[in-house]
Amino acid sequence: MPKDVSETGATGVQEWSEGRSAPDLSVPSADRVSCTTCYMCACRCGIKVHIKDGRIRYIEGNRDHPVNKGVLCAKGSAGLMNHYSPARLRKPLKRTGPRGSGQYEEIEWEEALSTATAWLGAIRNSDPRKLAFFTGRDQSQALTGWWASQFGTPNYAAHGGFCSVNMAAAGLYTVGGSFWEFGEADWEHTRYFLMFGVAEDHDSNPIKIGLGKLKTRGDAKFVSVNPVRTGYSAIADEWIGIRPGTDGLLILALIQELLRAGKIDEEYLGRYTNAAWLVVQAPGAADDGLFARDEAGQPMVFDEILNAVAPPHRPDAKPSLAGKVTLPDGRSAVPAFHLVAQRCLDPQYAPDAVAAETGIEAGVIRRIAAELAHAAFEQTVTIEQPWTDWTGRQHDRMVGRPVAMHAMRGISAHSNGFHTCRAIHVLQMILGAVDTPGAFRYKPPFPRPIPPGIKPAGRADQVQPGKPMPGPPLGFPTSPQDLLLDPDGTPRRLDKAYSWEAPIAAHGLMHQVIHNAWAGDPYPIDTLFMFMANMSWNSSMNTAGTIKMLTDKDPATGEYKIPRIIYSDAYASEMVAYADLILPDTTYLERWDCISLLDRPICDAEGAADSIRQPVVLPDRDVRPFQDVLIEIGARLGLPALVKEDGSPRYPGGYADYLVHHERKPGVGMLAGFRGTAGDKQGIGEINERQLDAYVANGCFWRTEVPAGARYFKHANREYLEWATGLGLIDKAEPIVLQFYSEVLQRFRLAAQGHGDVRPPEEHRERIATYFDPLPLWYMPFEEASVDRDAFPMHAVTQRPMAMYHSWGSQNAWLRQIHGDNALYMNRTTATRLGIADGDWVSVTSHHGRIKVRARLMEGVNPHTVWTWNAIGKRAGAWNLAPGAGESQQGFLLNHVISELLPPREGQARYFNADPVTGQAAWYDLRVRIERIGAGEGVSEPQFPALPLPPHLPRRPRRLRRGGDVSAGGR
Repeated sequence: MPKDVSETGATGVQEWSEGRSAPDLSVPSADRVSCTTCYMCACRCGIKVHIKDGRIRYIEGNRDHPVNKGVLCAKGSAGLMNHYSPARLRKPLKRTGPRGSGQYEEIEWEEALSTATAWLGAIRNSDPRKLAFFTGRDQSQALTGWWASQFGTPNYAAHGGFCSVNMAAAGLYTVGGSFWEFGEADWEHTRYFLMFGVAEDHDSNPIKIGLGKLKTRGDAKFVSVNPVRTGYSAIADEWIGIRPGTDGLLILALIQELLRAGKIDEEYLGRYTNAAWLVVQAPGAADDGLFARDEAGQPMVFDEILNAVAPPHRPDAKPSLAGKVTLPDGRSAVPAFHLVAQRCLDPQYAPDAVAAETGIEAGVIRRIAAELAHAAFEQTVTIEQPWTDWTGRQHDRMVGRPVAMHAMRGISAHSNGFHTCRAIHVLQMILGAVDTPGAFRYKPPFPRPIPPGIKPAGRADQVQPGKPMPGPPLGFPTSPQDLLLDPDGTPRRLDKAYSWEAPIAAHGLMHQVIHNAWAGDPYPIDTLFMFMANMSWNSSMNTAGTIKMLTDKDPATGEYKIPRIIYSDAYASEMVAYADLILPDTTYLERWDCISLLDRPICDAEGAADSIRQPVVLPDRDVRPFQDVLIEIGARLGLPALVKEDGSPRYPGGYADYLVHHERKPGVGMLAGFRGTAGDKQGIGEINERQLDAYVANGCFWRTEVPAGARYFKHANREYLEWATGLGLIDKAEPIVLQFYSEVLQRFRLAAQGHGDVRPPEEHRERIATYFDPLPLWYMPFEEASVDRDAFPMHAVTQRPMAMYHSWGSQNAWLRQIHGDNALYMNRTTATRLGIADGDWVSVTSHHGRIKVRARLMEGVNPHTVWTWNAIGKRAGAWNLAPGAGESQQGFLLNHVISELLPPREGQARYFNADPVTGQAAWYDLRVRIERIGAGEGVSEPQFPALPLPPHLPRRPRRLRRGGDVSAGGR
């Protein structure tokens, strides 16, 4: 292990509470302090871990780290209690009783690895698609996706399909970047920050730091659009308590107001977007809605300087944004902006028309639009920094529109989320507020070409026994020809990603995997291999149904419908009970890991960065890092890139060996820092045998600054594009034209209208033609449109608290003191109307099911909405919690009343409960009825039989203290 960074303790006060002596602070608090990277949420903050006598005593933020600059939240500080959790698995397990029985025997690693290799080897040598490999909150997807390609299966994805693929896909197909943690507000210069649907758990430390800057400056307004007023919304200057799923209506109304007022940045639209590109108008023709292009394939505009149709790339061009044009060949065309404006000016999007549906008064909508316009056009930000755009045009300074926006899961988790997110990006472009001073800013490695040039692999000619696939399982289709379909239109992937049911499923559809594997639709599989994906509980819709699918047997054979399940986790989660082979993982403080530029890096708008985790302590159990296990299984299987010519392992040192020596292309590896034999190169360079030592010596991260002249207008900034190419972030220093109008979507719509060689089957044509609209639009969420709104009058949503992050946080002894159970929160006025008092028990009924929960009342929630914290509720017996723990007795999940399928409709295919473009799970479309009921036993429902503990977990201690446990037997 590389040398640690060490520090000593300090002296302090003598008394710290009445009747108790203060600890002797002259004694060093630690033998050593090791830097690594937090894994308690997606922020990936830098931490310093204090270790004494071989045990972790304290975790603090690393003040030198670019992400958090020393800030650390409750989750990060409590990481040591995850590390010492009594729920940690201790040894490989093999199921000996029925699934769900908890009957296992401990086995040695050799047996576990031999068993996994035998199962997987038989699949690889017959039909690689019969392996479904899906991972959860995995932060090493660059490895796991690459491993799937080497195995030869297209059936791979991580959790993004049920998280925020709408955010990612809408951004990557529109502006070449994304919200999520891939972009940030220009906190130093923005004058108006508009946030949509962001809960306080995600990217929380950087956002908290940024909001702190806004509040300290005092000259910027922060508006939060969210049905629930908690976290960030609680400190907003204005909270807009919108009805769930109607954000798109609000955004289109804002655009309409800006258009009517003439408050648009015509220069920005003409130079940096495709708003001026001419769109062919030929209804019924194969080129209708496509861009007019010259013989070289270049798009065309009407240049007002030339008074003629011409390419858009002349430095002194003045492209027209409106008006009908006759092309040289006689076809008619209009600029893309003309079409978008025509759509957004439709009376259905007027503030008065959307007020009732959104729950926002028309006057408020008009005022917000006026405030956006004022900030953008009356408070212009100028930075005295010369720069050159990609046409060679010289600019003396950087001028920006100081309106910044950010959005997250509250937008994404709706079946209309893709188009809502696209509408936000269109609003940004109209204001000239994408990567300009004061606006939303890209974080490297973004922006990227729109969409990125990677296509998903998995066609019939790309999947062959015993061979790798020629490309990755996930990618970005640009036309129907890129879909993964058999000649008869059957999906090639188990989750039906890249089929007509979810054509642009850039992250896959993990939420459909268990259902489809159980149903054998589109084909049966042999083995489901999952990592850190709690699919039998909080990561699954239709929880009871999913448990049944995991345990269901074929009556004809008596065998499980999902024949084999391999699962890797560090803890005794609900999913462990349903696996046949369990490969116990380490905690994040016991392993090497990589936060790579190839994956989800830790960059900021002014610097490219990546980081590592190092094992700050060694495991005290017979467990192994999942990444090491995956690499070893790959070598045992003989996967070409994981073995040498003689068949020996290529990376005998495991994941740490892989991190240093693996290259995706010459000079480009998993880590961008300290490359070259002397460690003096960055981005691209030869292998450095001491690269990990260099990272550890630097606090476990690397960062390089974006040049001053390249920090804004990155999509069109020549210096940035050349810098990014030199660093290996993009392949060519070519402009990235923002897609105001999406020709990709139009290609799919044309296929549905009967054009092209690849067309959707009849049952999917109307759906594709409707929702693959190249213009932003809004439609009612599918579940809401499918049920009786009077019978189910309330929206129900979940969000994650700042002190928790999915399952592993809510088993943490310290964090449980903040969130030991959860309640259903209701608007006080609404509850009074329904006869519900604070603390009453209520039933929550959807079209799919019913739960019994305790209600709590508050003012800061939309009157038509109820909500709760996600993933607090636990199944009794899981996570080595006491059978009577509040998490299982009073805690609950809304997942129990969410269906993975939409309600059946006569004469129509029954689709996933998901967005039709990307397949994103529509968690937040839930409609329910709330009724007061008696307390009964005062226990939430449903209750499932308690899960037995896996063998040899320690007796759960009565108290769990920092650095060690004490007497057993309590809560």
